[in-house]
Amino acid sequence: MKLFDVYPRFDITLTNGKGVYIYDDRNEEYLDLYGGHGVISIGHAHPTYTQNIKDQLDAIGFYSNAIQMPIQNELALKLAEQSAYPDHALFLCNSGAEANENALKLASFHTGKKKVIAFKGSFHGRTAAALNVTDNANLSAPINTDNFPVEFIVLNEEESLVNALKAEDVCAVIVEGIQGVGGLDAPTEDYFLFLSETCKQYGVLLILDEIQSGMGRTGKFFAHQYANINADIITMAKGFGNGFPIGALLIDPKIKAKPGMLGTTFGGNHLACAAGIAVLETIKKENILTNVKAVSEYLIHALESISAIKRIKGKGLMLGIEFDFPIRDLRAQLLKEYHIFTGASANPNLLRILPPLGISKEEIQPFILALKEILS
Repeated sequence: MKLFDVYPRFDITLTNGKGVYIYDDRNEEYLDLYGGHGVISIGHAHPTYTQNIKDQLDAIGFYSNAIQMPIQNELALKLAEQSAYPDHALFLCNSGAEANENALKLASFHTGKKKVIAFKGSFHGRTAAALNVTDNANLSAPINTDNFPVEFIVLNEEESLVNALKAEDVCAVIVEGIQGVGGLDAPTEDYFLFLSETCKQYGVLLILDEIQSGMGRTGKFFAHQYANINADIITMAKGFGNGFPIGALLIDPKIKAKPGMLGTTFGGNHLACAAGIAVLETIKKENILTNVKAVSEYLIHALESISAIKRIKGKGLMLGIEFDFPIRDLRAQLLKEYHIFTGASANPNLLRILPPLGISKEEIQPFILALKEILS
């Protein structure tokens, strides 16, 4: 049997990893500045993470949500402490797309409406409702289109938002803390405040997609917290499990739970919770947020001295380095000649950087030197 060939892949076979480094089947070392789409938050094979999962697997690896699971409550308490959302409820699922599906469903349940406002350049996942609010028609099959009304507006334009809400038929506005796939554009802090106030004014739920920008990647636990706002629903995944599949929603207490309104077979299983707990414990114990800010400041300062760089976008260790030329060859050269993994986006001129959050200034130095050599 052949694999269904939908992934463009590098001709590299990785066999193991440690911290910010990964190794192939020839024992060649690579610096991982992409983390498999920003998934690796606390580093490859982090000892706390691997031990938590091993211990849990030795006890019980899985049972469904038909029974009591104290480990879910343990995860919720740690998340409440670090996320600064102690009064929101937690629903656990398997992925970012599933989290966004459930967020949109809850907004429609709560408001009785079905139109959604999303943004140009957005990416929220590859399943039905998530695709409908993703600004890329090429990803949708005919069955995915027109499932419910969606209006895409321009990010940071206040008038567009007001006009979209005037008919009072909208259940939710969904926005990324920082657009990942779209190219590292983000709401300004003023626009975040405007979003929050305007959604409240019109009785619309504000959904913050923090799937890539959450878990401390920007130097705050969530990117929207730079604007000191609260969202009605926050969706999480990627770095939450450091590679183990886990997604989640944080849900405002005004949204009431009813038996059967959401459900999942695998979501919140014992192993996923063990992974999430390990990530949260490590973020706290290793002062990850402080490290993200320090390394980000160091990296940005170094990059600003490279004249070929047009602009640096993003926050923390979710950065986009923009050039006046397509980065495809640059990215390939970094990988082939310097053994450095980086990422791309919908913007062909933008190099995306999403390293493990514990990376040090010394560990990121080879990337700076490589860029200077290539671009000199």
